[in-house]
Amino acid sequence: MKIGVPKEIKNNENRVGMTPAGVKELVNHGHELFVQATAGIGSGFSDDDYVKAGATILPTIEDVYAVADMIVKVKEPIKPEYKLIKKNQVVFTYFHFACDRELTDAMLESGAVCIAYETVQLPDRSLPLLVPMSEVAGRMSIQEGARFLERPQGGKGKLLGGVPGVPPAKVLILGAGVVGRNAALMAAGLGADVTICDISLPTLRHIAEVMPKNVKTLYSSRHNIEQHLPDVDLVIGSVLIPGAKAPRLITRDMVPLMQKGTVMVDVAIDQGGCFETSHPTKHNDPIYEVDGVVHYAVANIPGAVPYTSTLALTNATLPYAIKLADMGWVEACKRDEALRKGVNIVDGKIVFPAVAEAFDLPLAELRL
Repeated sequence: MKIGVPKEIKNNENRVGMTPAGVKELVNHGHELFVQATAGIGSGFSDDDYVKAGATILPTIEDVYAVADMIVKVKEPIKPEYKLIKKNQVVFTYFHFACDRELTDAMLESGAVCIAYETVQLPDRSLPLLVPMSEVAGRMSIQEGARFLERPQGGKGKLLGGVPGVPPAKVLILGAGVVGRNAALMAAGLGADVTICDISLPTLRHIAEVMPKNVKTLYSSRHNIEQHLPDVDLVIGSVLIPGAKAPRLITRDMVPLMQKGTVMVDVAIDQGGCFETSHPTKHNDPIYEVDGVVHYAVANIPGAVPYTSTLALTNATLPYAIKLADMGWVEACKRDEALRKGVNIVDGKIVFPAVAEAFDLPLAELRL
């Protein structure tokens, strides 16, 4: 199979869809790899690294899309890429369709096979291709939250962990999935006073057993969240419904309950955001204020640490990319139920329920 790795063109996205090590594995399986010139520079990989791994370097993104049977990338295609995607071409990437009607319509029109990293799901309901970036995003949410709590950045001027004689900042984490747990670990490690919310009591029990003593658990309800907002310093939104829009856990009328300079980090912004006042921001302009509350809603948080993120992502996606390349997408999805759940759009039809529901569009059966 001919596999293309284009350069990411989303704002400040420095990750790349595959490392040279991943390229070499696919080449060893007998496939041809075509990498756009400078695609890996932002992650620390030169064109020469890819050539040594067996790839062919192509000068433009148009060249890569034109030659490839399958595209492997990081973020969803954006408008300049829509016209480059061909009928029956497999596009394997993060899509987050449910919060982007324009992208959904463009992929329906393209006739491509759209396999979304974020909906590949194992029998235990875990999301193996979302986990590595969720780990990065969860940890970075605290790093960024701590930065914007600094007074010159618009925050309250609080040090997350405090110092002897001065209490630490209070962190409220909404959602105890992979993002939430990693955020809690980072915040606890810095010495913050952490409360993590979820609607799953078994999950909260597990967290209470394994987390440091400065992490407390709280059942997630509007009342409980409202009770915490007046005293909280940093709120992390990390709820996820696979493939669907995120629920709004903090509504517009709840924002004034927080003190000015409080920081809200919406890690769920890729799926529409879990704060009603959220809208996507970019790394070069990451924040805005509503009622004096600082909102951070960068839609590709892991893109700020591309070396770590690219390695972690390729580690997770490579086994699935090899299956798709070796067997073709139809046979691979027949044999692998988890991969089959990643198929969102095929031949101009939506085959993933949450995407059809998000836009009230017809749902087709995935026929393999």
